[in-house]
Parts: sequence; C-alpha cells; structure tokens
Amino acid sequence: MKKIILSTLILTAVYSCKKESPKTDGTTATDSISVTQNATPEAVPYTPKELSPENISQHLAKNNDTLYVTNFFATWCGPCMKEIPSFKDKMQELKGKPVKFTFVNLDDKSDWDEAVKNFVVENNLGGSVILLDGQKLDQNFFAHNFQQWDGGSIPFTYMRKGDKTDEYLGMMTEEVLNSKIDTFLK
Repeated sequence: MKKIILSTLILTAVYSCKKESPKTDGTTATDSISVTQNATPEAVPYTPKELSPENISQHLAKNNDTLYVTNFFATWCGPCMKEIPSFKDKMQELKGKPVKFTFVNLDDKSDWDEAVKNFVVENNLGGSVILLDGQKLDQNFFAHNFQQWDGGSIPFTYMRKGDKTDEYLGMMTEEVLNSKIDTFLK
C-alpha cells in the first residue's frame, strides 16, 4: 500500500511540474529562443532635428570642395513631393562623392510628429531632413542667404560649392537637377 501511495505522490508531483504551453487559437507555440532568432529588427524611425534659422544660414554658407544641395520643401506641397524621387535617385548615384543633400522641412510644427516623420521613414531620408520652424523666419533670413528667394513659394533648391552658388525656385525636373549638378561637378 505504501508503494501505491508513494507512486501516486511521485506521479502527481511529476505531472504537476510538467511545463504546459499555453493553448492558442490554432497557432503553434514557439519558444523564445526561436522567436529571437527569427525576428527581424524593426527600423527605428528617425526624427529629424530642428535647426534655427541661424544654423541653417551657417549650413548654406559652407565654403569648401563639397557640393551642398539644399532643398526647401513641405509635405503638403505637391510639386515638392513630385521632385523628391529625382533627388533620391541622384543621391544614390552620387553616393560616396563629395555631394551632400539636405532637405529643409517647412511644415508647421504640429505636423512634425506625424506627416513629416512618415515622409522621412517612407522615403528613407533619415539624416538628410532638417526641421525649420517657419514662424522663426523673417525677411532678413531670405535677404541674407539668397538672391532670388523671398520665401514666398516652395520648392526652392539652393546649391553651393566653394564660392559658386545656384538658386532654383519651383519644381525641378530630373533633367534640370542633373544639369545643374553636372555643372558643379565638372
């Protein structure tokens, strides 16, 4: 009798210690090791940094052998969005060369966390977008930095390499973009 009671207690102890996987709705349970090994890391969305008009002016004034292509845009601007693929193609083509593309966003601050963030992630422009609060701009900013642009419309593209500059107001076609960049890189 002692053997039966002892056997029953051992079986009960073993059975109660048995690890049970939770029941799911027809899905296969996976252990944490295989989940970790098979999981693909999600891209961490990049939030562009805000610069002051003074910092933007310093960026625009860089005078060296690098070609700086600075595009002022907003996500609500149809022509701005239409020209972005040409810029992205050119960025890819010139990767590794002394050319730096910067996109200065002029959306309202209230749109930075959603519309601008979505635009940056969708277009994989991470470190190339700068936020500029348009409320901080005055006519001195435009007069100090540009010959043509008064801030009245976008898109606007400013290029600089050394002392040579170029300004283009309006949507830039791929042909115009290529032509202007080729002129600087000759």
